[in-house]
Amino acid sequence: MTKRLLVAVAVIVFSANLAYSAENNTKKKAASVQPKTDKVVASPVPPKPFSDNVTGLEMVNVKGGCYQMGDFAGMGRQEEKPAHEVCVDDFYMGKYEVTQDQWKKIMGSSPSVNKNCGKNGCPVDTVSWNDVQEYISRLNSRFNEENKIAGKYRLPTEAEWEYAARSGGKSEQYSGSDILVDVACFFEWNGDLDYRWSPKPVGTKRPNGLGIYDMTGNVWEWTSDWYGSDYYAVSPKNNPAGPVSGDRRVLRGGGWRNGAFDLRTSYRNFLPPLYRSDSIGFRLVWDLSKKLPLQDQPGKK
Repeated sequence: MTKRLLVAVAVIVFSANLAYSAENNTKKKAASVQPKTDKVVASPVPPKPFSDNVTGLEMVNVKGGCYQMGDFAGMGRQEEKPAHEVCVDDFYMGKYEVTQDQWKKIMGSSPSVNKNCGKNGCPVDTVSWNDVQEYISRLNSRFNEENKIAGKYRLPTEAEWEYAARSGGKSEQYSGSDILVDVACFFEWNGDLDYRWSPKPVGTKRPNGLGIYDMTGNVWEWTSDWYGSDYYAVSPKNNPAGPVSGDRRVLRGGGWRNGAFDLRTSYRNFLPPLYRSDSIGFRLVWDLSKKLPLQDQPGKK
């Protein structure tokens, strides 16, 4: 009787071990066939949002998504058409336009005509697209020397700019509101005649839904894209970066010299990369992917 009992116990233990072994092998096999990913996670990454320790640039994290880019309201010019679906990845956008002080910290002096637009924080102006590329190159070199955060500063693509200006792709005629005077420094605002003759310090007006200021009015902002009259008709859906070549770069947002029509979020301006004006400035994007669309294709000097 005792023998039979011992044999029965041995059989049960042996069966349990087999079951455990089979289950463990199945898990290992399943793990071995899991799809691999080539995604590289940069480490460390900047906090959300963050301010750099070289210039004090403040960057806002923008969650990517899809939206109807272009003349969504049906009142735009031909170059704003057709409205078309575009999707952009996550990125960091400058909370403010780059200021004269932030320019001087990298370049040594400011080219701006409007040096006394307010107490402090005046946007840099009178900078060409090519000037901005030199600033970005020096800024990246200095920032990377002093920090170990992966990524690069660059100009926003036109698609990123419009997505951020419209508070994440919303149907906003102006950045943050359909009431222009709430969010923009521009020529026709009659509450303060000073607005007719110069830009104002960054952040003077109300921010948009992402907490970003002055994407309508104040100074025009260069983007990385070449201009193409038919590009909207053939634009890729995901992360479009503009034509591969051209003779004019796209600017967005309107400036202090402009009226309401030119300040709409879908309005496109385009000028040679050497062009300068006292109503032209820029803001930057922080790109963790290290991909700089069209950044290394400056216009002829």
